[in-house]
Amino acid sequence: MSEAVIRTDTSPPGLLASLDPLLRDWLPRQRWFAGKGRPVTGFSLVAATELLPADSRLGLHHVLVRAHQRQTPAGGSAEEPGDCYQLLIGTREALPPRLAPALIGHVSEGPAAGLTAYDALYDTRPAEVLLEALRTRARIGGLRFERAPGDDIRPGLVPRLMTAEQSNSSVVYGDTFILKVLRRIVPGVNPDLELPLALAREGCPRVPAPAGWMVADLAGRSWVLGVLQPYLQGATDGWELALRELAKGEDFAAEARALGRATAEVHTALARALPTVTLGHAQARQLADGMIERLAEAARAVPLLRSYAPALRTAFTALADLAAEGGTWTAQRVHGDLHLGQCLRSPDGEWSLIDFEGEPAKPLAERRLPQPAVRDVAGMLRSFDYAAHSAEVRVPGWAETCRAAYCTGYAEAGGRDPRTDPVLLRAYETDKAVYEVLYEARHRPDWLPVPLAAVRRLSVPEPA
Repeated sequence: MSEAVIRTDTSPPGLLASLDPLLRDWLPRQRWFAGKGRPVTGFSLVAATELLPADSRLGLHHVLVRAHQRQTPAGGSAEEPGDCYQLLIGTREALPPRLAPALIGHVSEGPAAGLTAYDALYDTRPAEVLLEALRTRARIGGLRFERAPGDDIRPGLVPRLMTAEQSNSSVVYGDTFILKVLRRIVPGVNPDLELPLALAREGCPRVPAPAGWMVADLAGRSWVLGVLQPYLQGATDGWELALRELAKGEDFAAEARALGRATAEVHTALARALPTVTLGHAQARQLADGMIERLAEAARAVPLLRSYAPALRTAFTALADLAAEGGTWTAQRVHGDLHLGQCLRSPDGEWSLIDFEGEPAKPLAERRLPQPAVRDVAGMLRSFDYAAHSAEVRVPGWAETCRAAYCTGYAEAGGRDPRTDPVLLRAYETDKAVYEVLYEARHRPDWLPVPLAAVRRLSVPEPA
């Protein structure tokens, strides 16, 4: 499907061409750029909207651009249209020192010639423009800013960009709201907005309800660009909290149990809010086949995995065999990428789940499919394992205690203990560990021993 190009009447038509050489260098260096290892060969404009005039002291352009890349890192001339990225590009005559980390480059030609281009989310005034647009439900070109009914967005909240590495960008406004600006975007219903809205309708307190959202309307389709939610002041993410407790040698079982209860409450609310389906023989066979295929791909890429592959494969064939004997499972909407870093603990001890985007590398349609809730459980169990291996001082049995406590808490709130379906749980945890092996081998070789330890454990099924 072709993509329309949107410009406001005053948007400079040559802006992208003048930025092209700068973006080729700057974009691949961003944490959220997905096409690392392959050179950017060009860009095509999807949409451009001027939010502040380019001829003013401070210009601001909202740009949706598709990056074109070679199919392989080296050699060959074949190109493919790559991912679409959301950029907020500011222009100034010169950058003050505080904006040095935001530098994109100095523009030498085109409508912004002589100006300095930079990532505008680092800057106070552009960030204020976004919040004001959400507060007033603005329509600017093809951009639509929405506010949840009944939510009051107070003007004048001071913004600050969160600098922690993440796959998107987040701006905090006065410790009241946090705006998650999606960087790699696709058309369609984004679960990062869809699921929190559904949970808000159910009155689920475990997920911050969206206060506003940004959308681009292109060629009859909507692209979700960002979500504004309450900022949980003083909250600590589960990963930081777990490592802190590990460093002190403190027990984390009570927190793991509470987190299990929170996860089950979210799953129960999602099952009420959105349709569920039953997975029978054909669907479970397809699920197992996908896991087997991913194992084969990982084993081809990571030689260390090959000796374990036959034993790991039994985790998936056992699932298919159980389905052939008449086993069925309920599938529903789930978080899709649950781990300790996606959970926040408030100062009063309550846990919240955030970031419902799912695994960004997977197609949107796949991320929105109903799946067994145990997929999220398996992700969290693997996260406890990662935390235990990341601690400077190892605490024997820490991960095992947390895993058991988490499942106990889940059973208390959800009515079903994930451990009562060991075949399904083993299949999902094995699939996750195989994914981790491939990821670490490609991106963080020093971390490879962590999933390999899980692979060794999972290759020896527990006795029935």
